[in-house]
Amino acid sequence: AADIVIHADPWWNPMVEDQATDRVHRIGQEKQVMVYKLITIGTVEEKLIKLQARKRAVFDAVIQNNGNPVENFTWEDIQELFGI
Repeated sequence: AADIVIHADPWWNPMVEDQATDRVHRIGQEKQVMVYKLITIGTVEEKLIKLQARKRAVFDAVIQNNGNPVENFTWEDIQELFGI
């Protein structure tokens, strides 16, 4: 059974990668699971990883701040979202 996950192509939605990783953390898994992300600096994939981190932060803000993530946005965040 698998105990290593290699993410070589990041997804726009970080939950897709989480689901793939969680499949290895299945019931009955007794081995330590290792997860690797292969990213090259200065590529679109690197930007996707940063975007995933921001999406996770928004998700966490929604959960922790009773559905109001706007409090955590900066003006730079809004400009980047809308390509301003």
